[in-house]
Amino acid sequence: LLFLWSLIVSILGIGGFVGASISRYLTVKYGKKKCLLCTNMLMIAAASVMGCSKLVRSFEMILIGRFLCGVSAGISTPLHHQYVGEVSPKKLRGFANSTASFFWSLGKAVGQIAGQRELLGSRSLWPMLMASCGIPALVQLITLPFYPESPPYLLMHKGDQEGCKKAIRQLWGEGHHQAEIDDIMKEKATMKNTKILSVLELVKEPAFRWQLYMIIILTASIQLCGINAV
Repeated sequence: LLFLWSLIVSILGIGGFVGASISRYLTVKYGKKKCLLCTNMLMIAAASVMGCSKLVRSFEMILIGRFLCGVSAGISTPLHHQYVGEVSPKKLRGFANSTASFFWSLGKAVGQIAGQRELLGSRSLWPMLMASCGIPALVQLITLPFYPESPPYLLMHKGDQEGCKKAIRQLWGEGHHQAEIDDIMKEKATMKNTKILSVLELVKEPAFRWQLYMIIILTASIQLCGINAV
């Protein structure tokens, strides 16, 4: 029983690893907006599976749901920061990116509070608690189609300059946005001369060794500080 509960807790991280590994490929191939929509559907599916686990008396459904949650989170976590930053006006970009981290922490706090036995952590209501992760995914699934694709993606990966201008006007209003388009074109020119490293190449690259050590130590400290036990 201890092994099963440990697996249920840790399989979210395994799913996150899988999702993060394929995030870049999916983003380049299908675009940020489509990927976010797909991850929302994946999260809703995970919530449905976990919510029905008690009804059909299957702990395997909790395992599957947690894994799918991890895959969805692994894909959408870096993707969400990118999309929010790219659709925000330049003067609000830093603020918009910081709100993502704020709501990430707020969601954890709300989950901890809702998980108390006096609320949704009771013997009868815990399936509702596990299924509640589908609520924000459903909200985004309904609202995101009204937003355009990321302007840098349209221009840099699709070469659709008219689509990029249309998306910018929809996001930032009518006006002269040539400076923003020129910035995207400069970034595109820079990326042509920059090699994208794979994970293995990044680990082997001496120039990034100390930055990599710092990230590993910080991430390991977060994971080993007892937050999962709490």
